[in-house]
Amino acid sequence: MQTTCPIGIFDSGYGGLTILSQIRAALPGYDYIYLGDNARAPYGSRSFETIYEYTLEAVKWFFNQGCPLVILACNTASAKALRTIQQNDLPGLAPENRVLGIVRPTSEVIGHMSQQGNIGILATQGTVESESYILEIQKFFPAVKVQQQACPIWVPLVEYGEQDSPGTDYFIKKYIDLLLKKDANIDSVLLACTHYPLLEKKSKEYMPVDIQVISQGKIVADSLVDYLQRHPQMERRLTTGGAVSFFTTERAETFNQQARRFFGQALSATQVHKL
Repeated sequence: MQTTCPIGIFDSGYGGLTILSQIRAALPGYDYIYLGDNARAPYGSRSFETIYEYTLEAVKWFFNQGCPLVILACNTASAKALRTIQQNDLPGLAPENRVLGIVRPTSEVIGHMSQQGNIGILATQGTVESESYILEIQKFFPAVKVQQQACPIWVPLVEYGEQDSPGTDYFIKKYIDLLLKKDANIDSVLLACTHYPLLEKKSKEYMPVDIQVISQGKIVADSLVDYLQRHPQMERRLTTGGAVSFFTTERAETFNQQARRFFGQALSATQVHKL
């Protein structure tokens, strides 16, 4: 018999731990389950069909764990799979449950963070190709200009713990320069991948000091607080034991070694052999 109803947090790898950390800081009382699909990461270069298939498998897994609310803490999954899951799959799977992403809550507020209305997006190839940020931001801020730049090397650098190595600087500078060449008036840059906060310090070194660098963790956490306040029927379904469990499709020992860099503290995960 299911005794807990946690909030599910999903990412293709480790990056969603940066989101979970901020959510737990804002909402410490709830129970959480985190799943990283590390065995099949990264998602950024995969096709729409593959990302959708993998993400749907994860959502079904969360529902089987008793999660009534699942957060896709992965920009690529949010950009390429969320809408299809919400519209086509959720009504048949569990119409009373909800699956939320991180593209929309970020898009709802980012226009207020730009002084001149010129925003740059650094993201995975999949997120850029989906044009989700361009479409969503323009819904809320039609006058805002958005430029995007894919950074295909950034996630592997972070996943392999190379974010502080000297060789990483080349790739940080390369993609930032490509973005800023598209619009010299960019005043705010969104790190639109949950791995990128680990590259934030270096990113700032290669940007003009007057450009604001934006990470998503607090934005997503604040949005979830607001969502639960506006949806008391969902909030009442969630259990509040303060427990958090970690799962990975990769070897648990490998996950535990790497995850601390993202989560800020040691953790112990369980391997999921099949979603």
